[in-house]
Amino acid sequence: MLDGLKRLFSGAPAAAPEGWEGIAPWAASRHYVFRDVPNEGFVVDGRLQATPWRLEWGPSQRPYIGGHELRLRAELGLPSDLQLVVMNRELQETMEQTVFNQYVEGVQTRIDNQTPPEMRWLVMFPRLPAGEMGALHERFIALSNNKGWLVRWLEGPLAQSLAALRAGLPMVLMIGRGRLMLRTALAEPELPALQAWLRLFETAMREARRVADSSPQAASPSTQPGAWTSSALPGDERNT
Repeated sequence: MLDGLKRLFSGAPAAAPEGWEGIAPWAASRHYVFRDVPNEGFVVDGRLQATPWRLEWGPSQRPYIGGHELRLRAELGLPSDLQLVVMNRELQETMEQTVFNQYVEGVQTRIDNQTPPEMRWLVMFPRLPAGEMGALHERFIALSNNKGWLVRWLEGPLAQSLAALRAGLPMVLMIGRGRLMLRTALAEPELPALQAWLRLFETAMREARRVADSSPQAASPSTQPGAWTSSALPGDERNT
């Protein structure tokens, strides 16, 4: 089944290119920091106002994305127990079938921390009803352990940005352990695609801060990217 997930969302397999013309100059022009990761991909560190973010392109770290993927991460200082995820419906349906086969028909009897959090949450949390998803309900699902927070986050600019995405892209946008994360399949790291995904991610960052700032329990975002591991969204992220 995991092989089927990869075939469904990988597209043509791509080897990591030797260089990425235009990406390093673009990063420098925006005062971002570009770093090549030999035989893997690259990392770009930047900021949205005072809040750092990290962009990575490299081999997929998830079974449902084959080949290479784009990952974005920002530490927003959100409540550590806040958990929510938005994903496209094609990916949701395939994940649910995988979980069913693995844990219901297979030898495993429970979902543990070796399962990526976005797959665990599919069976743990209720979905936002279609009537509260607006124009997103035909192409996306959203679920959380805090429905009110999720509804406010999806209002306005973020919903518009998600609705503008090309249909069928395997995309996961999630919040857990105080951080915002996005991942999507990206066979080749073309600059226009990186810029488009970064715009979406920064919109999600701004909207998350808006919701958090309206709550009396809002926390301050981290401004210490050095606390991150050398590779954003590492394997131990599955313990989110």
